[in-house]
Amino acid sequence: MNSQQHISILGSGNIGLSLAKGLVKAGICKPQQISLTRRNVAALSQYAEQGYHVSDNNLRAVRKADIVVLAVLPQQLNKLLDEIKPQLKPDKQLLISVISGVSCADIRQHLDLNVQIIRAMPNTAIAIGHSMTCIATDNGTNKNINMTKSLFDTVGVTIQINEELMTSATALCACGIAFFLRSIRAASQGGTEIGFHAHDALKMAAQTAKGAADLLLQLASHPEQEIDKVTSPSGCTIAGLNEMEHHGFSSAMIKGIRLSAEKAGDLYKKD
Repeated sequence: MNSQQHISILGSGNIGLSLAKGLVKAGICKPQQISLTRRNVAALSQYAEQGYHVSDNNLRAVRKADIVVLAVLPQQLNKLLDEIKPQLKPDKQLLISVISGVSCADIRQHLDLNVQIIRAMPNTAIAIGHSMTCIATDNGTNKNINMTKSLFDTVGVTIQINEELMTSATALCACGIAFFLRSIRAASQGGTEIGFHAHDALKMAAQTAKGAADLLLQLASHPEQEIDKVTSPSGCTIAGLNEMEHHGFSSAMIKGIRLSAEKAGDLYKKD
């Protein structure tokens, strides 16, 4: 973004606010270039003090925007689109949607405008700058795709995928945060059962999980390669792994991700 461009985030909850902070922290833009809207404006008071434009007026925010980020709940989207349509300029503005289960075509069809739309699916690790964000579009230019990537690269890692996979990305990456957190919680409970204080067990489990993830990301390794390094014949690691598999550990994770993907596809109800 250049110094004259403006981005408006409509529905400034956790994801919208984290994106705004990431953009400023990375020097992509200044607070004065970002508008944040929310029905409860009082919740944005600290951002107003920092120089962001805050408002409950979506029309005013869209009027000044080069980039409009749609960050409301799926069931609130149609009402928002009806509200902002009079101020949208399809030939000059880019819409970025972070709304689960809503395709680019859904938004364009409801607006009845040929506006460029790019979908982005971050997860809650965006709050600490470690989101896995998937990006897809059906009509975005390479320039706008690259700009969207640069925006979300400030709060984690991005990957471009085909749009038909965005619902699956919701299950694997957005819902996936909860799945991995539950596995860490279970590991910490196991640690407590074998003798550690609860706070120590949780710290040990979380750091171990972080180390496991970094082994794959930094070494570009495969999970089974790293598993083989810690499993010896008749050893304690393989005994524990096999016991988990006997009780359906991998199967439960796979089935959970599949079910979440099915539910994610039903979050948005068209008119």
